Amino acid sequence: MSVARTLHRRRRVATAAVAATILAGAGVVSAGAESGTSAARSSSAVTLRGALLSAELLYTLTSAKDSAAELTASGYDPGAARHGVDAYRLVYHTIDAKGQPATASGLFTVPRGVQGRLRTVSFAHGTGVHRIDAPSMQRKVFLTGPSITYASAGFATVAPDYLGMGTGPGKHPWMDVPSEATASLDLLRAARQFVPRIGHTLDRDVLATGFSQGASAALGLGRALQAGEDRYFRLGALAPISGAYDFGGAEIPALLAGDSELEPRWRVVYAAYTLVAFDRVHDVYDNPGRVFRDPGVEELFDGMHTGPQMISALPRTLDELLTPYGRDLLARPRGGLVAGLRGTDSVCKDWKPRAPIRLYMAQGDEQAAVRNTANCAAAFQERTRVSVVDLGAVDHQKSRHLGSNVRGTAEVVRWFGTLRTGSNR
Repeated sequence: MSVARTLHRRRRVATAAVAATILAGAGVVSAGAESGTSAARSSSAVTLRGALLSAELLYTLTSAKDSAAELTASGYDPGAARHGVDAYRLVYHTIDAKGQPATASGLFTVPRGVQGRLRTVSFAHGTGVHRIDAPSMQRKVFLTGPSITYASAGFATVAPDYLGMGTGPGKHPWMDVPSEATASLDLLRAARQFVPRIGHTLDRDVLATGFSQGASAALGLGRALQAGEDRYFRLGALAPISGAYDFGGAEIPALLAGDSELEPRWRVVYAAYTLVAFDRVHDVYDNPGRVFRDPGVEELFDGMHTGPQMISALPRTLDELLTPYGRDLLARPRGGLVAGLRGTDSVCKDWKPRAPIRLYMAQGDEQAAVRNTANCAAAFQERTRVSVVDLGAVDHQKSRHLGSNVRGTAEVVRWFGTLRTGSNR
């Protein structure tokens, strides 16, 4: 039986569930007459970018003790928790991967009991396939641990859901660094509009971090900030964790290698997701049957299937997943795939960060080949000083990849606390 037929019933259930999640809840605060008027009058995507549409209080952690308990439940280190936390979902205008007007959502967390200006962190999350695999859609889970960590330590923290995830329309353009960067920057702008309502302002210097997929997104945001793409925010520091920075030169070869250090199930997942997601933006193949032995594989990445559903429905090996043409396309990229990789693989090339930068990684990572970090560091070292932090033997739910985020977040929040930025200079 084909994948599409097997999951037809599951897809209907998932669709109903996510619709209920998006529509549930009360206390949504509109962006206000001023923002609404300017959005209505402008036909320019540039003008609309970052305009706040709504802000919803999702939950409150009253005290530092509550924050520590939340982090412990999520599997994170509670050692830096000093404050309670208010968590909001912000919905805002941005642009899609084609530069057209779009909307997106994200999680915005702020410390309780702190007045005035807040230092600003941007955290970009790792790979998910269901649209609720996003920070503003869940709680007490792996996705939200970093946001609670930074906020409870005293930082205002934005965590974009990305395009096509959370409440945003359409399908997610996975590993499309340009749109990840614009979604991140526009969430910062929306947060800046919102914070005066709760008695705060945001520091100009953004401390940018992210995990896995989000590691590249953090570097993309950092490059945009340093280039002056926003008149207010600027780059304060970079601390990406376990990224696939050299996707074409390190990650894809590791997916295809017979003696790969990557786990077989993740090799299949990422090979499939690469072809499907890159095709959405760059027209990689004419039809899914040309690259996949079962064309129904494409439907697994429609945003309505959960990770377990996707993994259970995928074949176990690359040979069962890919046609000879599909495998050769990954081994020797051409056409639209080359265009996609050009953007993905540029995050460590052709620019010189002027802010402090540390790359965090873990040996034995079963999802992001460690050569990614080595190649990124080497590229940066040609132009600037960069530190590589080996997180050592880490584990979370039997995964060193996930464990690197848990340990890395604890390390990064301590490092951010030592930096002098903005008003602290």
